[in-house]
Amino acid sequence: MNNKDLQTIVAWAKRRGFVYPGSSIYGGLANAWDLWPYGTILRKNIIDLWWKEFIQKRPDIIPLDAAILMNPKVWEASGHVENFNDPMIDDKNTWERFRVDKLIEAKIEELRQQLTDEQILEKINKEFWVTNLIPESWSFDQMKAFIEKYIPNNPNTWKPANWTDVRKFNLMFKTHQGVIEDESTVVYLRPETAQWIFVNFKNILDTMRVKLPFGIAQIWKAFRNEITPGNFLYRVREFEQMEIEYFVEPEKDEEYFEKWKKWSWDWWTKTIWIKEENLRFRDHEPDELSHYSKWTTDIEYYFPWWWWELQGIARRTDYDLRQHMKHSGQDLQYSDPKTWKRFIPWVIEPSWGLTRAIFTTMLDAYDEEQYTDPKWRTQTRVVARFHKNVAPIKFAILPLLEKNENMVNLAQNIFKELSQDYMVELDIKGNIWKRYRRQDEIWTPYCITIDYQTLEDWTVTIRDRDTMQQQRIKIEEIKKFM
Repeated sequence: MNNKDLQTIVAWAKRRGFVYPGSSIYGGLANAWDLWPYGTILRKNIIDLWWKEFIQKRPDIIPLDAAILMNPKVWEASGHVENFNDPMIDDKNTWERFRVDKLIEAKIEELRQQLTDEQILEKINKEFWVTNLIPESWSFDQMKAFIEKYIPNNPNTWKPANWTDVRKFNLMFKTHQGVIEDESTVVYLRPETAQWIFVNFKNILDTMRVKLPFGIAQIWKAFRNEITPGNFLYRVREFEQMEIEYFVEPEKDEEYFEKWKKWSWDWWTKTIWIKEENLRFRDHEPDELSHYSKWTTDIEYYFPWWWWELQGIARRTDYDLRQHMKHSGQDLQYSDPKTWKRFIPWVIEPSWGLTRAIFTTMLDAYDEEQYTDPKWRTQTRVVARFHKNVAPIKFAILPLLEKNENMVNLAQNIFKELSQDYMVELDIKGNIWKRYRRQDEIWTPYCITIDYQTLEDWTVTIRDRDTMQQQRIKIEEIKKFM
């Protein structure tokens, strides 16, 4: 299981150019993070692998790219204006606002240090009549009662709190379109990427040669005004999703739901190689389901604080298309080309958090190990052990001596050749062992060293990141080696 410290991961990500706080020269902006060079390449690699697996290799899925702003009637029809809420509570002594289910989850995690889940549930069931340890599914009264008994102090000040009642807080960001700012010009930054697909369903049917079952895929940003964001990249207000709406005949809904569970699991474990022991399926409790969902299963990852959602797979039924038919007056039915039967398709929605995937790959790969150096001293090295599919840099080219022009020139030539096919880094300055350590930390699978022997016989040493073993090969064999 994953026992890594979150602050260690954050410090490493900042130190090695993966992620850095946004607007840092102005003191930052709470929970805004910028992807730095290696984080940006990592993001692209994950996108490319997802795109290849679910779009390029499949004839039944097509890609689209949606605008961020949509007619606000879309969000009224979809239920987001009314239902896209989180439970919040305020401390009237400080007027700080907290997301209630996350406060309770933190307390349950604290109780887990002394009690089993069964003991915790038995205890709070007697007190509050709750039937699970998923606070999101509890009633507001149950949440408030738990808070008053188990969290009497403000988590930030540790002083007694004067809690308000639990209330709904809509997560959508509002803005205005046009020069006048009033209710008639309100538009929303999209809180998800699915609705544009449903709104354009008829256009797709009319223009593309698609038939059931088929999917529409999109990768793009979404925005949620989270009450209490945090835990590094896990919960932020601006994030990215990789999402598919997969349209099926109603009677095949369960069949394809199970297929998408398998396809999703395989992508995490066999394409980007997240450790299986750190993943699990979790079915939503009935009271926890979204307003559009008949059934939802999450793929969860064991983060440093507990099991939390990494991907959702939802059976959305025909809710969205039916709602948009009702509100727009447009016919969004599908006509079977063989039977001419007309019906509204049902939808399976696998939704990956791209931002969370970036975080998870960093967390899953980070390692610290003991090794013996050439002088027989025990050392500790930080190494990111991840599959070379995802590694930001595939090769690092290291001339042994910066002052040796022949070595540097040859290193530059090798860079030009390899960079046609791979992300390659030319690292010239510093002690060769320190350069190896740096490349270990940024996930580079192979280091190519140009030394004196290279100038004599046109061979280089290739060092494996995981084993630290080296072998000599001819320069022209480098690509074959990869």
